[in-house]
Amino acid sequence: MALWRICSTFAARQTEGTLIVKDNRIIRFVKDWILPIAMVLGALAYFVFVWLPLPPSVRSVFASSVSVVQPVLLAVMLFVSFCKVAPKDLRPRHWHLVLLMVQLGMFLAISFVAMYFKEDTGTSILLQGAMLCLICPTATAAAVVTSKLGGDSGSIVTYTLMINVATSLLAPAIFPLVHPQPNSNFVVASLLIMSHVFPLLVMPLLAAWATRLWLPRIHEKILSVPNLAFYIWAFSLALAITVTTKSIVHSTIGVWYLFWLAVISLGCCIFQFIVGKQIGERHGERICGGQAFGQKNTVFIIWLGYTFLIPVTAVVGGFYSVWHNVINSWQLYKKRKESQVAAR
Repeated sequence: MALWRICSTFAARQTEGTLIVKDNRIIRFVKDWILPIAMVLGALAYFVFVWLPLPPSVRSVFASSVSVVQPVLLAVMLFVSFCKVAPKDLRPRHWHLVLLMVQLGMFLAISFVAMYFKEDTGTSILLQGAMLCLICPTATAAAVVTSKLGGDSGSIVTYTLMINVATSLLAPAIFPLVHPQPNSNFVVASLLIMSHVFPLLVMPLLAAWATRLWLPRIHEKILSVPNLAFYIWAFSLALAITVTTKSIVHSTIGVWYLFWLAVISLGCCIFQFIVGKQIGERHGERICGGQAFGQKNTVFIIWLGYTFLIPVTAVVGGFYSVWHNVINSWQLYKKRKESQVAAR
C-alpha cells in the first residue's frame, strides 16, 4: 500500500512537471510569435463578428467602440514608449535629412506621373496607391519595434515627428493636383491632416515628459514593466488587422485591381525597408533607418486614400499593414535567434 502511494505521488509530480513544461512552451511560443498570432486573431475576429447573428444596433456599438479603443490603445502605447525617451534624445541627425529627402523625392516623382492620369482609371488607382505608400509617415509603433530590435528609440521618434510635419505640408499641396476636389484648399487640407495626426503623436510625448519630470516614481514604475508597450501594440495590431480585413472585404474594386494594389504595396514595403536600412547603415543606425522608412502608419494611409484621393486606393493601406507586420515578425524572429546563439 505504501509502495502504491509512493508511485502515485511520483506519477502525480511527473504529470505536474510535464504540464508546467508544456505551459512554459505554450507561453514561450505565444511570446515569440505574438505578432503573427495577433494578425490571425484580428482577421478571424472580423469574420466571427460577421457570422454572429447580432442585431444592427449591437454591430453599430461594436464598430463605434473599435474606433474609440484603437486610438486610445495607441496613445497609451506611445506614452509608455516615450517614457523611455528623454528630451535630449530628440535631435535631428544626418540620416534623418537624407531619408527625408529620399522619401519626399520619390513621392513627388510618382505624383508628377500620376498628374497625367487624373481620371478614375486603373492606372490612376495604382499610381495613387504607390503615392500613399511613399508619403505615409512612420508608424507610431515603430519605436516599440525598433527598441525590441536593439535600435535607438529616440532617433526614430525624431524622424517620426519630422516626417509627420513634412506630410502635413506636402500632401495637401500635391493631392489636389492629382485628384482635384471641390471646396478643398491647402490650408484646410493641411489643418485636417495635422488635427488627425498630431494629437495622437504629440500629446503622449508631452505626457511622458511631464511624468518623467513631476512624477518620477510613476515613471520608474512604468519603466520597470518589461515589454509593456510591445504587448499593448500587439493587441492594437489585432484591432488594426480587423479593420484592415473589413476594408479589403468591403472594397468595391475588382479582384484584378486588388491584386495589383497588393503587389504595389508589397513592392513599396520591401523597397522602403531595404533603402531605409542602407541609408541608416551608412550612419550607424541600420535598424532605425529600416523601421523609419518601412514601417508605416497604415491606418493613416487608409484615411488619406478615403479623404483626398480615389477612395478605393485606401485598400493599399490594408495590404501594407499585412506586409510590414510580416517583415517585422521575421526581423524579431531573427533577432531572437541571434540572442539565443549569443547566450550559448
